[in-house]
Order: sequence, then structure tokens, then C-alpha cells
Amino acid sequence: MKLQNKSIVITGASSGMGKAIVELFAREGANIIAVARRLERLEELAASLKDAPGKVIPYQGDVSKQEVMEGAIDTAVKEFGRLDVLVNNAGVMDDMSPIGDFTNEKLEQVFSVNVYGPMYSMRKAVQVFLEQGDGGNIINVASLGAMRTAAGAIYCASKAAVVSMTKNTAFMYIPNGIRCNAIAPGGIATEIATSMGMPNMNGYGRVQKVLATSPEPGTAENIAAAALFLASDDSSYVNGDVLLVDGGWAAG
Repeated sequence: MKLQNKSIVITGASSGMGKAIVELFAREGANIIAVARRLERLEELAASLKDAPGKVIPYQGDVSKQEVMEGAIDTAVKEFGRLDVLVNNAGVMDDMSPIGDFTNEKLEQVFSVNVYGPMYSMRKAVQVFLEQGDGGNIINVASLGAMRTAAGAIYCASKAAVVSMTKNTAFMYIPNGIRCNAIAPGGIATEIATSMGMPNMNGYGRVQKVLATSPEPGTAENIAAAALFLASDDSSYVNGDVLLVDGGWAAG
């Protein structure tokens, strides 16, 4: 098992990529604090993995809130004695609006989940890693949208911020043995589109020209496999990288 007895916090754990990451990591021996708003789904997930080598503890909360992210990490330390890996997977989509059309409400919603939440949790995780004194590992889920116009201005900007904070963190903490990498999914079959609401038709029409070039959608399990690589010792010399998992979409 590649993650035996590792203490890991995973956000967005109730569905899609987060759920797949929890399932794979638990089978690989990780002890997990699974964070999401939908407690019933988290409890169902934990129950389904009761016989896995790793333990899954549900933690209900809004990942955009500082107290939730810090609380989840504190819980990992309390329950498992330490923190080894943080996976910032939770994310929401914008409504495809170009820069001339976005609303303040959508800006706040998307940046709160996609940027502020990860920054809160990364700050807390780094503080714990430094106190433990033996390194640490952060995995952020960015998006192909950080590099190509696969969504609106807000979403693309939020995921570009995730890439930037990933690289900055990796560089800053090289002397402390703290690694930080990102996964940039392409078209993956998940529920994230449900967070879009009614799309801005001007932006949606323009984005369709890019979306039309996408290969067949990937699966949540494809992302989980990439996360396992980054969480394990197999990637011990990988730091500050953005791993594209897009079926070759960005290569075109």
C-alpha cells in the first residue's frame, strides 16, 4: 500500500473527483478526513469504506470558510497524530461570463471556494508541517482552464491563481521538505457543471469553440490515480509541477 498510515485531508469529498480520491486513498491505507457540505453523502462514503485498510472520518463544512479548513486539519492531527498530505480538490464553476459581464456575486462565490479556501488550508497545513519538522505534501486541483479558455473569466482566473500559489509554495518551502503540486484536469465527467447555474450565453457560445476540441471526457478515477502518484513516494522529486490529465486536449 502506497499510503499506509498517512494522515490526509481531502476536500470536495462527497462526489466526483474528491470521492474517487477518498476511495482510492483509503484502499491504499490512508487515514482520511473527508470534507464537504453534504454530511449524508460523506457518511455513506465512510460506511462504504469501513473494511478498507484506511479510516475515513466525515467532516462537514463549507470549504470557503477559514474555520472549516483549519478545523479539518486540526481534526486530522487530533485523530491521527499528524498531517501528511492535504488535497484541495473542492471547486465550483462560474457561469461562463466574459470579463465585461461578470457579477460581483459570482466572483465572490467562485473565488471563495476555488482560491480563498485552498489558501486558508495551505497556510494551516504549512504551519503544521513546519511544526512537525519532517516535510509535508500539498496537492491542489487546478484546471486546464488556467491555461485555455474552457470557462468564463472568473473560473479561469481562479484556477490560474491555484497554479500560481502551487508554484510559489513549492519554491518557498524547498528547504523544509514541503512539496506542493497541482493536477490540471481537462474534461472530466463530474457534477461540477451543476454549480454553473444559467450560463451567460455570449461567453458560453465563445467557450463552445474550445470545448468542441476536447477528447472524450475522462473519469474521476483518472484524477484519483494522478493524485495517488503525487501523494506517494513515487513522486518524491516532483515539486511545483502542474500535471495535466486531459487526454491530450492541451496538446492540440
